[in-house]
Amino acid sequence: MTTPAPGTATLEVRALHKSFGALKVLEGIDLSVQRSEMVFVLGPSGSGKSTMLRCCNRLEEPDSGDILIEGDPLTGPGVDLNKMRQRVGMVFQSFNLYPHLSAMGNVTLALRRVQKKSKAEAEDLAIAALAEVGLSDRAGHHPAQLSGGQQQRVAIARALALKPTVMLFDEPTSALDPELVGDVLDVMRTVKDHGMTMLVVSHEMKFARDAADRVIFMADGAIVEQGPPEQIFGAPTHDRTRAFLSRFHG
Repeated sequence: MTTPAPGTATLEVRALHKSFGALKVLEGIDLSVQRSEMVFVLGPSGSGKSTMLRCCNRLEEPDSGDILIEGDPLTGPGVDLNKMRQRVGMVFQSFNLYPHLSAMGNVTLALRRVQKKSKAEAEDLAIAALAEVGLSDRAGHHPAQLSGGQQQRVAIARALALKPTVMLFDEPTSALDPELVGDVLDVMRTVKDHGMTMLVVSHEMKFARDAADRVIFMADGAIVEQGPPEQIFGAPTHDRTRAFLSRFHG
């Protein structure tokens, strides 16, 4: 891994296309996320938001286009995908924790198996990551002993512990009871305050308005509009954006 050139975007997506059979899901996405920036992606269901996110760590294989992490290609021939994926943390809608492992066990698993850390080093990193998400006192608890919000915070800790370059969040609060959402959003704000680069797909409009550096609106597999939150929420320029946001303003 080379040191990124000055001005290099942390995450860059160029001319990204993806279809499922005859269905075109992404039609030429161009997107860059700068270091320590939190970019929110909004849009109706079926607009391609989650597919774009999953292409950014190649859980979905793009049909064409380029994805770069600090200028290093994630797509194309000869890429060490396991190595590159360690630079892209992913937090899913469903927490994807192993039920038979404690919070500590879930966080240390990839550290030991993928990054080949010693047990002691993995546990030190896991303790620090669990502390960052406010769960130091739950390290020995299994998922069934944790609330949904706590499980999602463990999932965030698991991603953080690998020291990724960028973190992707795919509807991280949509599976949670409303009273548990705030704790997860607070953790995401803390992660941002610590300098993490974040690309977030979510319908948490108030959080997007308050915490995002930039908001992107997608529809029909394309980026329709983007800008600072005050512009997107206060004075959107595109009819599709206005129509979408009006449903949330009541």
